Amino acid sequence: MPMNVGGPWRSRPGALSGLRVIDLTRILAGPFCTMIMADLGADVIKVEDVQSGDDTRAWGPPFIGSDAAYYHAVNRNKRSIAVDLKDEVCREHVLRLARSADVLVENFRPGTAARLGFDHSALRAENPGLVYASISGFGQSGPMSGQPGYDATAQALSGVMSVTGYPDGPPARFGTSGADLGAGMWALIGILAALSKRQHTGRGDYVDVALLDGQVAWLTYHATGYLASGEIPGRYGTAHPSIVPYQALTTADGQLMVAAGNDSMWAKLANAIGLERLVTDPSFATNADRVANRDRLIGLLEDVLSTETSAHWNEVLTAVGVPAAPILDVDQALAHPQVHARQMLVALPDSGGGEIGAVGSPVKLLDSPVVMESSAPRLGEHTEQVLADLGLDDAAIAVLIGRGVVR
Repeated sequence: MPMNVGGPWRSRPGALSGLRVIDLTRILAGPFCTMIMADLGADVIKVEDVQSGDDTRAWGPPFIGSDAAYYHAVNRNKRSIAVDLKDEVCREHVLRLARSADVLVENFRPGTAARLGFDHSALRAENPGLVYASISGFGQSGPMSGQPGYDATAQALSGVMSVTGYPDGPPARFGTSGADLGAGMWALIGILAALSKRQHTGRGDYVDVALLDGQVAWLTYHATGYLASGEIPGRYGTAHPSIVPYQALTTADGQLMVAAGNDSMWAKLANAIGLERLVTDPSFATNADRVANRDRLIGLLEDVLSTETSAHWNEVLTAVGVPAAPILDVDQALAHPQVHARQMLVALPDSGGGEIGAVGSPVKLLDSPVVMESSAPRLGEHTEQVLADLGLDDAAIAVLIGRGVVR
């Protein structure tokens, strides 16, 4: 059974309270995965390099104190210990944590964890209930398994970039790091499934997640459409390949995203903007007709929409039940009343004093609400605390600090 390391780390219980997670990850995919578990109440111990810590601490500007905002984005609610994993004594202390943990997450290049002594089979032999998750670019098998993987290359190889962007422009990557963030979520799904199974069997599992796999999975209807028809999907900009009208439409002062997802919504849209005649036009009667005549229909719609502002048409269409929305910049999105009503913008107490603005959690649980209690930890902020809980006295900890192998 897991040891009670650190005592009651969280002031209020969450859905994952009582679980201890050893976080051997850095950059984005792994830290995003473990941050969600921390938000849900798990005690996440982030193990960092003693010299520089997580690479993203330096990925600025902008900076918040001495650490980049990028690092703060995916490391809240965790404890940080800074150790030299190449040092035998330090490695043994981290292994002791792992032998009694519920979950371990790592995103080293395949083979590195084993070389450091953190092989999943050995750890699970000593701790049968351990759920061990590996996140890598290409997974633990296959001809590319040993290669380093990055978000951009996973997007490129998966085909996702080929369907992102405009038809007359080059392929584009997501505006956010979709392969990394997606892999973090896929890993969490696997971890939660393994934890659920453990309740019945008492045994953990090994979770192998690849950035490339996650992106291929996200192809969904693009891939299935190709397999069904043999037609290679193209790029549609803001539009949808198989629903029309479902895209950003030009208005008098910009663009408005309109999503008429079925024939009923199409009729409401046409009637609301004074194009009733198009509802019975055989060229646009069904969605398949509208897809076939996409360019002509969009031209007719924009002839009308360009006579008034986006705000005007947004009000008109929303009133009749047609999904529509302005395309907001990040500052506008974070200031939106719906975003605030859903507590998607929060202020976290900083260990150095003051508060740090952060994006909230999209997970809303009624009985075990997500609690965000602390901003991302300083490098090694909890090293002495965790080592003391392992049984090291002040003198032993001082020796390690003096040797420069912990911080």
